[in-house]
Amino acid sequence: MFSDQHQRTARTTRAGERMPGICFWMMSAMFWLRDRIRPPDLILNSMGIHEGMTVVDYGCGPGSYLKRASELVGDAGTVYAVDIHELAIASVSKRISREELGNVIPLLARGYESGLGAETADLVYALDMFHMVEDPHAFLTELRRIAKPDATLIIDDGHQPRERTRSLIQRSTCWVIEEEKPEFLRCQPEQGNSPEKCPAVSS
Repeated sequence: MFSDQHQRTARTTRAGERMPGICFWMMSAMFWLRDRIRPPDLILNSMGIHEGMTVVDYGCGPGSYLKRASELVGDAGTVYAVDIHELAIASVSKRISREELGNVIPLLARGYESGLGAETADLVYALDMFHMVEDPHAFLTELRRIAKPDATLIIDDGHQPRERTRSLIQRSTCWVIEEEKPEFLRCQPEQGNSPEKCPAVSS
């Protein structure tokens, strides 16, 4: 039931559009419940985030993962919290103030443009949201653009089959899957293609 409701909420979002406010708050409530069952620290600790890194939480929502990410990169690192929804950025900004996360910077994305400079991130993670993306190629191309040449992408299935997640990543030609775990896929940039030259491969 939890998954079905999440999927109904997700389907209200279209490419480049923000989900309605009520849907965002419903999603936030479901994430709060999820975090009681599966603490965010468990997945963050397995990503390979180290002190001093620049990390991007892409599609940060209400910011469930930000506190632990902030702790892992430390004072020498930076965490960018990126989302397309103003309510997400407002929620994250309150969390930053409340939890004193001085190394976390919120950014409001415009469509598939994050607002970050090229080759910014050592690691990008995109969790609980890939199934809502209507243009996966544009999305993965933007993640490739903001990633350093040796960066890591951590992405999970959200509420879609692993086969679809794998296929979308492979067809993007921007990323190479290095490792698959039940929780997520670990990817590296496709060195043969620059972010400007990631031709989509048709299915």
